[in-house]
Amino acid sequence: MLFKKIGLVARRNSPNIGEPLRRLSALLRQLDCAIILDTDTANEHSMSDVQIVPADQIGKVADLVIVLGGDGTMLSIARLVAPYRIPLVGINQGRLGFMTDVSVTDIETVIPRILDGDFVPEERMLVQAKVSRGDHDIHSALAFNDVVFSRGSLGSMIEFEIFIDDQFVYSQRSDGLIVTTPTGSTAYALASGGPILHPTVPAIALVPICPQTMTARPIAVNDASTVEFMLTRGQEVKVHFDGHSHFDLQEMDRVTIKRYRNSLRILHPVGYNYYDMLRHKLHWGERLF
Repeated sequence: MLFKKIGLVARRNSPNIGEPLRRLSALLRQLDCAIILDTDTANEHSMSDVQIVPADQIGKVADLVIVLGGDGTMLSIARLVAPYRIPLVGINQGRLGFMTDVSVTDIETVIPRILDGDFVPEERMLVQAKVSRGDHDIHSALAFNDVVFSRGSLGSMIEFEIFIDDQFVYSQRSDGLIVTTPTGSTAYALASGGPILHPTVPAIALVPICPQTMTARPIAVNDASTVEFMLTRGQEVKVHFDGHSHFDLQEMDRVTIKRYRNSLRILHPVGYNYYDMLRHKLHWGERLF
């Protein structure tokens, strides 16, 4: 076996995930693999006969992490394991995901092949964001999908300036801005009119959210670029990281975004095709009537 210590992370508050989780655990025991569960998964499914560690520690002890649930669960664990360069495999609960592409019905046939090294690897980039106020850095976070700037509950647009590699690009008045990785290009950015970026494209895209001017358009830049957002006007403005955490911004705060030093490796089953997945998820080619 190429991987012997397997971390398992299941979607929270999802009772239906218990059965495939136990099937997978039984399979891994048959294959003489060590099983490691994050604390939440172990507690929710009453599993005590395995090694249990906090989710942010699973990357230290596992060779591979298998995620059961959906793309949201993949997002949350991706940021935790990226510093350790641990690959991920995603098992979906019945609906094909953009990243979770192994069906629960195929666990017994696909997982042994992946553990033996029979898989299609794919490298996905992350970005790291740093919030600065005056001369001090006050917050930092990783994002696998996107970094999103949004207006507050008062409803007024926000105003900001964008710099790329210290060069002024534009000032904008809008509901916000999405700074997306190729992975995140099929999420919120797509709904906001952004481009679909193949995961292998070395780029970061900036997608305005309901800009005041019709000439504002998405722009893609090289992934080696440093993007800086400076809030010039706005109340209750927040910056969100993958929709899982956020930070409150004040006027003249700056947020610097650049590619994270590590990429994340996702292991797909043999036969995986990115365009097949897009066609299925986005219903391309279906008859309109």
